[in-house]
Amino acid sequence: MFLTIIDRYILKKFLSTFFFSITLILLIFIVFDIKDKLTTFTQNNIPINEIVFDYYLMFIPYYGNLFSPLFTFIAVIFFTSKMAQQTEIIAIFSSGTSFKRLMRPYIIGALILSLSSLVLNHFLLPKAFKIKIGFEDKWINKNYSNQDNNIHKKIGPNRLLYLESYDNKVNTGYKISIEDVVKNKQTYFLSADFMVWDSIQHVWNLTNVRERKIIEQDRLDTLKNQKPIYHQFETITPTKTIQLEFSPVDMWRDESKIETKPYFELKEYIIREKLKGSNRIELYEVENYKRTSFPFATFILTIIGVCVSSRKVRGGVGLQIALGLFLSCIYIMLMYVFTTIATTGFVHPFIGVWTPNIIFSFVALYFYSKAQK
Repeated sequence: MFLTIIDRYILKKFLSTFFFSITLILLIFIVFDIKDKLTTFTQNNIPINEIVFDYYLMFIPYYGNLFSPLFTFIAVIFFTSKMAQQTEIIAIFSSGTSFKRLMRPYIIGALILSLSSLVLNHFLLPKAFKIKIGFEDKWINKNYSNQDNNIHKKIGPNRLLYLESYDNKVNTGYKISIEDVVKNKQTYFLSADFMVWDSIQHVWNLTNVRERKIIEQDRLDTLKNQKPIYHQFETITPTKTIQLEFSPVDMWRDESKIETKPYFELKEYIIREKLKGSNRIELYEVENYKRTSFPFATFILTIIGVCVSSRKVRGGVGLQIALGLFLSCIYIMLMYVFTTIATTGFVHPFIGVWTPNIIFSFVALYFYSKAQK
């Protein structure tokens, strides 16, 4: 039989302790969040159903998943150290069970939690986060307004876009120019007073458009050092409809653009941004790699937790929990430090995001070798 009575006993304690602790901390977060936002909720007369379903129902899975590796670690240390203090671990070893065999229910529990976290990170949480951001922008942030001026974007291999300002509430750009540059030479230039997004046709409607096309002639200017002759064609039109590799989504906040995209959408978005020459590629790739590396930490922290807490010590449960919290703090610190380094482009995003897991994998191997003795 794959799972024995002891396996089911440990697995039940593992999962029940984890869900109890994560539920308890989420309830505390919700209480403090309600206290902090109660005035906003009442002053704006926000419907109760939107508060419950569009905010807190999205709040719970997001923060629950965010803290899942940490509380997996705490749950393992708490109930395993308690079993050790009650000599249950000694009784299990006395029956002929090896430490390696003892790890089976823990690995199964970690697998259940990490796979759930992986699915949530890549497919379900982006949709929940999109609803949560929509609620916050509508009621709390008072419809987020873009404050950027003199915006420069590369929207194609050879195309540059400039906007003096952009109003995300009405999806309108003001004092815009579009420039095509091929081999360091300008071949096309367009300027307009403003452009408005057509959400039905997915095109931009420009007003007061001035265009200039620059065409290189076949013959050379023999009187001026054999330089090519260029001819310009200028046109002025009151309106023009144009399709660009640029849409209102590109003017959203970074967290709205990347954290609301499921796995396949995020991968496609990163590819498009690379073609545009975006300077935020590292941030997007960090988000993509972090969605996988974070659930993997559940395995590492589970192994460390079992090794640290499976031995009966004189200091009791408190000492083991304190050691577990200390290791958790180090892991979280490393995660944020290396994530920040990766975001700045100092190291490759994959290396930056996975470095804490690699470091703690060696820590887990060290504790595992000590625990078996």
